Amino acid sequence: MRTLLPFAVASGLPGLCLAAACLWGGLWPAAALLVITVVVFFLDKLPVRPAVSDATGHRLSEALGITHFVLLGLTLWAMGTDLTTLDKALIVIAAGLYFGQISNSNAHELIHRSGRWPFRLGAACYASILFGHHTSAHRLVHHIHAATEKDPATARRGEGFWTYLPRTWIGSFRAGLRAERQRHGGAAWPAPYLLYVGGAALSLAAAHALAGPAGLLGLVLVSTYAQVQLMLSDYVQHYGLRRRTLPDGRREPMGPAHSWNAPHWYSSAMMLNAPRHSAHHARPATAFPQLDLDAQTMPMLPHSLPVMAVIALVPPVWRRMMDRRVARWSGSVAQGDLMPGTA
Repeated sequence: MRTLLPFAVASGLPGLCLAAACLWGGLWPAAALLVITVVVFFLDKLPVRPAVSDATGHRLSEALGITHFVLLGLTLWAMGTDLTTLDKALIVIAAGLYFGQISNSNAHELIHRSGRWPFRLGAACYASILFGHHTSAHRLVHHIHAATEKDPATARRGEGFWTYLPRTWIGSFRAGLRAERQRHGGAAWPAPYLLYVGGAALSLAAAHALAGPAGLLGLVLVSTYAQVQLMLSDYVQHYGLRRRTLPDGRREPMGPAHSWNAPHWYSSAMMLNAPRHSAHHARPATAFPQLDLDAQTMPMLPHSLPVMAVIALVPPVWRRMMDRRVARWSGSVAQGDLMPGTA
């Protein structure tokens, strides 16, 4: 259990603060926001490098999956209480960060598990924040076509986040739907997508039952912000990196040089080692405590994943910081891998 303690503390503390914010207001909404932003930033500065563990973390992941629904319910309930407008605004921001960074990372872990229960729990987490299609798009599209133009979740060199955002949302929805249609005999609306839509409808109905129109608005705001956080992670972790086309026309296999990684210990623990992204693509079914890093073969981000996500919101700053690094890892970039006007 000791090897999982950093993961349990880093992923659990923001949830506890968010729950307190919803129940009691006061200083807790600000604390919930600070503990998932400022506290993470400074703890990442400590020279800690956790060892790779042989633990699976399955129980922690399933507990976080259940906690997702408790916290989402509390967040929406709080929207209908007499908390101040400022308190509610801080709760929405903190909840969006929690569901987009911690709960997203955990749902991602669950949908890669082989068992039906964890997979369904992860898919339900995504559907509850109105993003169920990510379950199909991530597994059936991203993991096959990452670092190629066929993957809507891979950002091209020179592509700003605000251009990438609508392209990846719409593209992933369509690509995931196409993949599921192929798996389900060409059905116009295959069963998984019906479940995603049904899950979103159920989430909206529950939000209204908990807090009326305020609950509905809260769910839309929290879900939108959480989805942006998720897409920021995808944007940062694959920006500009491309798999070469081999002489026979096939793409080279996905390798350690095709994902950006971050070695920062606390944000990695909070996000269940999601920043160890190259190792995840190499072994998608590997449990999060077992993912490793190799700075010699894996591209490293200059700052932690949450910090890089903030920088990505300002495309000119992002490009000045990242395009030279992309060029170093990619060598010469094929003309087709550049955004128009960036050659």
